[in-house]
Amino acid sequence: MSDETNNRSWSPYLAGALSGLVLILSVWIAGKYFGASTTFVRSAAMIENTFRPEAVSTMDYFIKNTAKIDWQWMFVVGILAGSFIAAMASGTFKLKAVPPMWESRFGTSPVKRGVVAFCGGIVAMFGARLADG
Repeated sequence: MSDETNNRSWSPYLAGALSGLVLILSVWIAGKYFGASTTFVRSAAMIENTFRPEAVSTMDYFIKNTAKIDWQWMFVVGILAGSFIAAMASGTFKLKAVPPMWESRFGTSPVKRGVVAFCGGIVAMFGARLADG
C-alpha cells in the first residue's frame, strides 16, 4: 500500500476495537452474535424457492430454519453498503479484476483469481457451516 492510501484508511486496531464494541452491544442489547454464513444459505434457498418451491419446502434444514430476510441478512447487506460508502468517502474505491498484490504473486489472469476466490469461498463456507456458524 502506498503512503497516500495509508493516510486515508482507518487504523486496523481502531476498526477491530470498534467492531468488538459493536459485537458486545449486539449481544447485550439484542442477544445476537455476528454471523453471515446462514445468510448465504438462506439467500440460496430464497432464489431456489423462486424456481422450485417444492424442493425447498421439503428440505429438513429449511423446515427448521425458514429462508427469509432477517436481521442477519440485513447485517450482511449493511456490511456491503457500509464498506462501499467508506471506500467512496475515503477516495480509495477502485474496480480491479486483479489487484497488484495478487498480480505480483500469481500473474494477471482474472479467471485464475476468480476460480481461486470461488474455491476459497467454498472452503470458508464449508468450515463455517460445519462449525454451525
